[in-house]
Amino acid sequence: MDKSRIKDAFQKTRQEGRAALIPYVTAGYPTLGMLAPLVRALEAGGADLIEIGIPFSDPLADGPILQEAATRALAGGVRVQQILDVVSGIETSVPLLFLTYVNLVYRRGIEQFIRDSHEAGISGLIIPDWPWVESAQHQAWAHDHDVALIPFAAPTSTDPHLDAIAHGHGFVYTVSVTGVTGARTTVDKGLAPLVTRIKEHVSLPVAVGFGISTPEQARETGRIADGVIVGSALVKALMEDPDHAPAVAERFVKGLRDAL
Repeated sequence: MDKSRIKDAFQKTRQEGRAALIPYVTAGYPTLGMLAPLVRALEAGGADLIEIGIPFSDPLADGPILQEAATRALAGGVRVQQILDVVSGIETSVPLLFLTYVNLVYRRGIEQFIRDSHEAGISGLIIPDWPWVESAQHQAWAHDHDVALIPFAAPTSTDPHLDAIAHGHGFVYTVSVTGVTGARTTVDKGLAPLVTRIKEHVSLPVAVGFGISTPEQARETGRIADGVIVGSALVKALMEDPDHAPAVAERFVKGLRDAL
């Protein structure tokens, strides 16, 4: 796959008059062998793009649910090369994205990690702890290798930061609240002004994550943003019935997609 698949996915959902649905799963949870069936289930449920989290021992942006999933995956012996091998064998019509942390990227070598991700079929990389001023130095190289380095925005983002990420690719991963990931009961009242402010600086689609857990919240967020990202609530559902993870994932995502 290549990064243009991301643009195509958002164009398709815009033409359909709805926000893109972007679910997240942790590679290796419940098992690495379930990753391919999970991705297929997410696609069948109506996902427009799919985030695959690479487990890391110190995931600073992750709340307790995603930390637990990463811990269990690592305890099961899951490593980056194994994930790349599995992902490279997944056939899907939707763009796949890696969410990872910069230590894992540095350990492999930045250009090597980007190249390996592209060869495995990954269209974009989401790296929460990689400062934009550093990752921007590799934007052109990643662009040439058909991988989008996804920029972040948050309620604390300055206007200069928003101007800088306007040169990014894929979409803007927008953190709806300050803090870590995790299901929340309401959509933050500051989300609409935040998305409006981002769009004043950036022409990329704006996708919102951190805290969306119910179909109602997905619908409300989808009226504001171009994309809706759901991670913790989905992984929590998988934890409640790990033996039937693909079926659980498809049913959960279908509920979100129907709401959108």
